[in-house]
Amino acid sequence: MDRTLAQAATQLGLTRPKLIALMREKGLLKGNLPAYPKRDRDYLRIKDGQWYHETSGMQYSQSTRVKQAGIRWLAEQLGLELPEIPVDNRDVA
Repeated sequence: MDRTLAQAATQLGLTRPKLIALMREKGLLKGNLPAYPKRDRDYLRIKDGQWYHETSGMQYSQSTRVKQAGIRWLAEQLGLELPEIPVDNRDVA
């Protein structure tokens, strides 16, 4: 499952602006898109979006998504420690 930068930031214990700033600092983002989409394709992807606006016509957008494997990779790249994942006891009899 892909995550938005805001969702990934929450998992890493950061805010979205802080995550973006750190990723730009490390050269992982250019603007808000991956700086090296081919190199980092196992961890980050570009999501293309489109919608119709009544007066302006078709509108197009791109945003960065973080893949499941990208959470741990981002933590390593940015020198962050992943917060502990709470144990799920719902299946315990």
